[in-house]
Amino acid sequence: MANHVHAVIKPLPLEVTGENYHALSAIMQSLKGYTSLKCNQLLERQGEFWAHESYDHWIRDHDEWQRIVAYVLNNPLKAGCVERWQDWKWNYRRV
Repeated sequence: MANHVHAVIKPLPLEVTGENYHALSAIMQSLKGYTSLKCNQLLERQGEFWAHESYDHWIRDHDEWQRIVAYVLNNPLKAGCVERWQDWKWNYRRV
């Protein structure tokens, strides 16, 4: 999207037992820090790139996961950027 990003992620476990996970705040800080640096380099600019706010939601079951992935995939279509979600260039899914 032109002014925001949607991502569905699964945090990796911190330890072998898989009971503790990386904090979402740490994941977002790392993701935003790295991508803002790269975007600013590509755009030959400086300063903040991402807004401070973000919306997160824990997915609790497979049906909810499917609903949220469908929402993310169809967002560019709903915004009028493409005619089919498969045509969105930055989609992770092509099938």
